[in-house]
Amino acid sequence: MAKSMALLVLLFTVFSVAVSIDDKCAACNAVSVELEIGLSKEKPRNHLDMRHRLDSKGQRKGKVIDYRVSELRVVELLDGLCDKMQDYTLEKINSTSQEWIKVHDWNVLTISKQEAKAYANDIATYCGRLLEETEDELAELIKKGSVKAGEMSKVLCQDLSKHCSPSR
Repeated sequence: MAKSMALLVLLFTVFSVAVSIDDKCAACNAVSVELEIGLSKEKPRNHLDMRHRLDSKGQRKGKVIDYRVSELRVVELLDGLCDKMQDYTLEKINSTSQEWIKVHDWNVLTISKQEAKAYANDIATYCGRLLEETEDELAELIKKGSVKAGEMSKVLCQDLSKHCSPSR
């Protein structure tokens, strides 16, 4: 009985999240905007000096890794990305379309604060699933320098996740 109840709750949770993000392309674009912000705020960094061992002659051994191609850079870019999506909600543009926006003041929204926070949770959950699906490929592209400023949406939403068609 407990197993079936837990399964039912799990299915309901997954189904409700899947239903709540109607436009995966728009949600993916919002995630890519936040990732672009992270890329634009990056400060130039020195190389990572991994020469911590000494050989028998007292010389330092190891590698010096360029920060731009390091795993550390990718971790710093992606870590906390989905938490930042908690600042987004869905705003109605007209009777047929909605748009993900970054909220600067939760008290001046056109929808209820509770509904706005529910949308924020939905896009944060979506972000987690999106990164889970694309993280390895995205990390490699970032390390190779293949992702240029302004191209994150195309790379993440069209090429990797396929949530947006190229004509959109």
